Amino acid sequence: MFFKNSKKEYLIIFAILVTEIMGFSLILPFLPFYATDLGASPLQIGLILALFSLFQFISAPIMGKLSDTYGRRPLLIFSQLSTFLSFIILGFADTLWMIYLSRIVDGLLGSNFTIAQAYLSDISSKKDRSKAFGISGAAFGFAFLIGPAIGGYLAQFNYSLPSFIAAALSLITIITTFFFLPETIKNKKTKKIKITELFDTKPFTKYFSQQKISLKLWQFSSFFMSHVIWVSVFALYADRQLNIGTKEVGFILAYAGLMSIILRGVLLEKIIDFFGEKKLKFAGYLSVIIGLLLAVFIKNFWLFFIVMTLFSFGFGILRPLLLGSISREVSENEQGAIMGLTSSLGSLTQIFGPLIGGFLINYFFPGSVAIAAGAVMIIGLILFLIEIKSSRVKI
Repeated sequence: MFFKNSKKEYLIIFAILVTEIMGFSLILPFLPFYATDLGASPLQIGLILALFSLFQFISAPIMGKLSDTYGRRPLLIFSQLSTFLSFIILGFADTLWMIYLSRIVDGLLGSNFTIAQAYLSDISSKKDRSKAFGISGAAFGFAFLIGPAIGGYLAQFNYSLPSFIAAALSLITIITTFFFLPETIKNKKTKKIKITELFDTKPFTKYFSQQKISLKLWQFSSFFMSHVIWVSVFALYADRQLNIGTKEVGFILAYAGLMSIILRGVLLEKIIDFFGEKKLKFAGYLSVIIGLLLAVFIKNFWLFFIVMTLFSFGFGILRPLLLGSISREVSENEQGAIMGLTSSLGSLTQIFGPLIGGFLINYFFPGSVAIAAGAVMIIGLILFLIEIKSSRVKI
């Protein structure tokens, strides 16, 4: 078993991470329908999804710094209470402004993921830290497998039901954290935290000014932007293009999550050894681009699984390969800085991606979302080919 030899702290952090990620994955199949019933346009739905990422982009470094000063445990409890409250607000939402409020509350104060990652770092030795951070990857895959399936299935009966289920799960992790999770920051020192320390733009300037690594960072940004444009408004696309509801949308997204778990957990290491990273990266780009191109034309529910298979395969292998290539470009003592930068890039794309997707669905045909996501991925492929040409290494 995954946690056979793990401490209880790892199990609790895993549960916290799953709850945090489910806060996003569980609502994907039904939130667009929920908001539409309350009078939202596709553009407004894109704004609702973007608000969570915007406020989390602002709050995550603040919450992380505060946990360094005041301790992980109280900040974890506080952030989970915020997530719990956001689900309760969403469950009782009968007006559009309440849906906006629920996403703002979760984004602004519910930075569970950031603090949980810091806690993992605290309880792990340097030698085992990479394995410990694998817990976050497992939590992400697990939450994206069960979240959309639960949200999509339950929403066909009542939009409030999945929200209250998520709130109950969040409450369980709050109670578990309060009674069973020990504090890791032993010497707490109250100190003033400067705003300049929270929003450090130096990594952006430093790494984007280096041509070799900047090519990889732009590839990662293109990859993430394409993913967010497509996934964030997928429910609206599926409603209009495939004529399906929350249950089917949840099933498709759960299938994508299962593909991701199988690929990353079972196959990735073997196929990297067999094909090599460059060939796999090229195959990943082509797989996503072909899948998104097909998504413009396919209107049959079952045929659409061809699209999601290609999409899931491409994105499933590209993320670890891109992060790995970026990581290798910097020294050991710069790993935290460069991973922090990729996290910031991901947050930025999660702000703008839903707005782009919502705009396209609002003013154009459903397939325009797939075209836009595919065009951004083509930019990533071009950057990859430029990188290969400059390194003079054949694919």
